[in-house]
Amino acid sequence: MTSLRTFQHEIDEIQHREISKQRVLGAAELQRAKEKEHKKAAPAKASEAKNETAANQTPVPIPAEDDGDAPDLDVRIQTLLLSKTPSDHDKARDLILSQLTRRRGEYIIRIGARPAHAKLFAGEAATDDDQWHGTPCTEDELNTLVIDVTHIVEESGGKASVLFEARAEHPRAALLLRLPPANVSLTPEVRCAVVGNVDSGKSTTLGVLTRGGLDDGRGRARVSLFRHKHEIESGRTSSVGMEILGFDLTGIPILPSTSFSNDLDVIRREKMSWEEISTRAAKIISFSDLAGHERYLKTTLYGLTSGAPSCVILIVGGNAGLIGMSKEHLAIALALSVPVVVCITKIDMTPPNVLTKTIEQVTKIMKSPGCRKTPIFVKSLETAVEVSQVFAKERLCPIFQLSNVTGQGHDFLRTFLNLLPASEGDSEKFMKDQPLEYSVTEVWSVPYVGTVVDGILNSGTIKAGDAVLLGPDSNGHFQSTVVKSIQRKRAPVNSAEAGQCVSLALKRVRRAAVRKGMVLVHKSEVPPRAVRQFEGQVLILYHNTTLQQNYQAMLHCGAVRQTVRIISMDHPQGILRTGDRATVTFEFISHPEFIKEGMKLLFREGKTKGLGVITKLL
Repeated sequence: MTSLRTFQHEIDEIQHREISKQRVLGAAELQRAKEKEHKKAAPAKASEAKNETAANQTPVPIPAEDDGDAPDLDVRIQTLLLSKTPSDHDKARDLILSQLTRRRGEYIIRIGARPAHAKLFAGEAATDDDQWHGTPCTEDELNTLVIDVTHIVEESGGKASVLFEARAEHPRAALLLRLPPANVSLTPEVRCAVVGNVDSGKSTTLGVLTRGGLDDGRGRARVSLFRHKHEIESGRTSSVGMEILGFDLTGIPILPSTSFSNDLDVIRREKMSWEEISTRAAKIISFSDLAGHERYLKTTLYGLTSGAPSCVILIVGGNAGLIGMSKEHLAIALALSVPVVVCITKIDMTPPNVLTKTIEQVTKIMKSPGCRKTPIFVKSLETAVEVSQVFAKERLCPIFQLSNVTGQGHDFLRTFLNLLPASEGDSEKFMKDQPLEYSVTEVWSVPYVGTVVDGILNSGTIKAGDAVLLGPDSNGHFQSTVVKSIQRKRAPVNSAEAGQCVSLALKRVRRAAVRKGMVLVHKSEVPPRAVRQFEGQVLILYHNTTLQQNYQAMLHCGAVRQTVRIISMDHPQGILRTGDRATVTFEFISHPEFIKEGMKLLFREGKTKGLGVITKLL
């Protein structure tokens, strides 16, 4: 496991270095494109556009306080609001509004002294003064501060809602401040991949979360999620099911009015449309319900690599524990460096001694050298609020104990999901100021519309009417097309930006000419390059014998999924075993693909698994 940790650190460094190079090249390419446009424009307009471009390129400094939970800023706002001077109130208002603007219309403010994270996450009571952070306040001051903050936010058209309050020895509260998005294209989205073993309760948990009605213990909640007849008959998911949960300005989930019906036909038929949820929501949580059975591992792995999830929700049945494919899914999430959240389900029907064993097993695995995560049992709203902001950065693993029949634990999970940072806000992964790159993950042929693709904008922006290149085809070529229209969560939008998952209708493109793994890029003088061979640094996670030249395996790299062949390796013996590291040259078997240096890759064949990073395109 030590070699795996070292290797992951090295491939993260390679990825960071290559992305930095690509950013410089991308910025230069955008600059050349803008200068070309300026030359075509009239002299006066060209001069004006040049000034505008220069202004747009001026980097906006982001204060260090944006990188954390900004405790000092909360204390400053509290002090200014408690001051009797009107100018101090104006300063507090400006601070709050500036934070809302910088944080994409969402800000959590803490009032009063709060316990240190170490004590709160350990579930212990903070007793000493040095275990409390922030400025203490009285109950009257707490009431005044809540009223003042609410008034400031509502004046600007937003809403403030109390996430939790404590009025005992240390009066304190956390408020969620949220501004309404201007339109659906600007609604923050959090992408979550839901994984776990067969019969662990994935679909049932999602059904309760997104539909609101509790389960009857016999699968009532999951009926509305299944897409195929055989799924309804077997009760097992075989495809990547997409579900969304919307939260309004106050953080209340948007649920259908028929959520508590007992009629299975009504549950399947009378559900809210995505468009309705999207137009009402101030934040959207998108779930990928991935298959738990071993035969569908290819589908699950594709969902994890192509969907760019912000976190993986690992569902563990309380009566069965972390078994079978659950361990496989956990290992894949760790290999891809995706934060993990654990939900232990069926706590209402699991005997206490069995549940205790499951909890001990999950805790032991999370603390093991392979995971190196600190398990945090979320048993209060305060813990849910605090852990949602820091768990990805501090290698924490929030653990929720849920009952889909009684609803126990779902309030904590919904609060946690409501407060997760938006996926498109990850500037390391998604770059708005770079040339367009859109990965295709799904393809449909829609009557009266034509070919429609679904995918993620890895970089840049796109608007309806843009001329783009689609490819590569089987010969590595790209064809010209135009984006006719754009939809986000099935609601029409005019544009989209890096980090967003959108559907595009393409003009004059046959359905048969498009496949998963293709990309859309802006038209440029130099066409994009598709490659058939590439080099990668790899680590063999498991293989029962030896890997040799001409060995074939299925490669997963972003939205690309294709069989590759090993052409050569730099290992002295010319063979690779479990735990070996090497520089390997791969070749795509079927057709060239659009890949970039620095992209992480996973390859598998049966139980064989390898992890790596692309270092050179050949």
